[in-house]
Amino acid sequence: MKLLFIFAILFLSSFAFAKGSEYSLIIDKAFNNQLLDIDQDYDRSISAVGFVKNYKTSSNSTNRYTNAFDYLESVSSAHSTQMQLIKVDAGANILLDKTKSLSSFSEAVSLVKTPANGYYVGGHTMDGQLILLKLDAHANIIFKKIFGTKNLDRLKTLVKLRDGGVLAIGTSATSRDSNDPLFNTGLGMSDIYVTRFSKNGYKLWSKKYGTEFDDIGIDGVEANDGSLIIVAQTMQNSGKNLMLMRIDENGDKVWLKQYNDDPTVTPRKIIQLRDKNFLLSLSYKNELNKDQVRLLKFDINKNILSDKKIYTLYGSALLDIQEFSDEGIVGVGYVKDTFNTDALAMMFDSKLNMLYQEHYGDDNFDLLNSLVILNNSQIAAAGIHTSKNSQESNMWILKLNRDASIAQIASNTNEFYEKLCQLFSDEINTNKIRIKKDLTIELLDKRLLFKVSEYELNKIQKIFLKKFSNKLIPFLHKHQDMVDTLEINGHTSSEWGNVGFSQNFLKNEKLSMNRAYATMSFIFKNQTEKLQKYLGDVFKGSGYGFSKKIMLDNMEDREKSRRVSFKIILNEKK
Repeated sequence: MKLLFIFAILFLSSFAFAKGSEYSLIIDKAFNNQLLDIDQDYDRSISAVGFVKNYKTSSNSTNRYTNAFDYLESVSSAHSTQMQLIKVDAGANILLDKTKSLSSFSEAVSLVKTPANGYYVGGHTMDGQLILLKLDAHANIIFKKIFGTKNLDRLKTLVKLRDGGVLAIGTSATSRDSNDPLFNTGLGMSDIYVTRFSKNGYKLWSKKYGTEFDDIGIDGVEANDGSLIIVAQTMQNSGKNLMLMRIDENGDKVWLKQYNDDPTVTPRKIIQLRDKNFLLSLSYKNELNKDQVRLLKFDINKNILSDKKIYTLYGSALLDIQEFSDEGIVGVGYVKDTFNTDALAMMFDSKLNMLYQEHYGDDNFDLLNSLVILNNSQIAAAGIHTSKNSQESNMWILKLNRDASIAQIASNTNEFYEKLCQLFSDEINTNKIRIKKDLTIELLDKRLLFKVSEYELNKIQKIFLKKFSNKLIPFLHKHQDMVDTLEINGHTSSEWGNVGFSQNFLKNEKLSMNRAYATMSFIFKNQTEKLQKYLGDVFKGSGYGFSKKIMLDNMEDREKSRRVSFKIILNEKK
């Protein structure tokens, strides 16, 4: 079937709004639509894919058809489900809103970033063809691949590979054509279907796997040694069983293990952990026939290391999970009670103990399909939002904090941060200072640190602080409508001779305040009267003692702990 790809920007047919100052972005288009996968771009924006419905109310065609199938084919591009790509910034503004229209129904189900800040988008047509698109950063097509068997195929996910290619995992109906090279006698009605592509879109191999029963490909992940762990489900005797399979980089089977302990289990998502083991999110039915969360940890040789069941009052499932840099886990999905379904997020520690659980949405149907951990440890999630008293689902992007609360929409913080970095580009490039996203300014040059028990400024510190403050203070004054506070914070290391904890704490606390005051006093005295009056409104000095000492490899770096730091706090109203 010939496929025609046409780009359409749909600003006139969509409406997006965020709830108050919370980062809960609802993109309302005509008819049912949803987002199925999400990732962060290299410019810190967020991209998500899913599908929209696209219907035309009239046609200008004058063609006459004698065959109903010819007519249906002629209007399929006008009445269809189409792939959708959404890109948003930290302010919940839509940067990109594109539909990729095919000549038949199609759904995008998976998104993978490319090294060039573009995208792989995977999906399928409603008549069983599989689709792989490679897009540039502006969503222009680099290549398109249509693949699959002669049967009804469905794509479940794309897996990013270290060689720049992708692995497509899904399900295919069993081939009954002896000329089909994928035919394998003894497979069931449906089989696991895996295809590997190079970074240039070359199909390296396609293979089917399964049992004599019906098998469904769910997810996969690349191990450190280049082998691939595939997660599937086997439908057997009116029950469902978990199947794990390890294949090598050429698709040859290393091992296959079926778990028959729970016929109600449904696999959802697998990830590789930082300790090189694997974590699988499952759901199972409890004695009340409600979905419950189950987390299974295993090693590359299929040995079970941990099997944790999370009991909740209502039915719940985690459709996606990810690991933080500190080995904590976050998952998103849904929670269902008698009357409605809400979106769900759960936070776990490294031992899989649940720390937080929150529900989101209105009194209708809401669900989160996918998540990504952002560079600042916030979480962006994509899914479905259904407004109260509505029957149509909308695309939904939700941003969460580490404690599962909904994050606030960034106002001018990013712009302010970029201007600040530009102002101090020389100091940053020479490793004298570091400016963090939360507008904390840290001094890195060892010559700017304090010696043990000292708080008076030396000549090198004074020279630097004069130049530094003569840039910073006028800049803050220029943007005074945005700035609420300039904090100068003193810090110490944790040692103080042979004294007890009480004296150690009090002496270090006083020393840290003296360091903050000495720095504040020097900066204040070197400003004009106009700027001094301004500083009188925004200056704040604090002493943290050794409560925020610098750690390196779990050891205190005493030299770097003896310092002052600066923090700019913006006015929340701006």
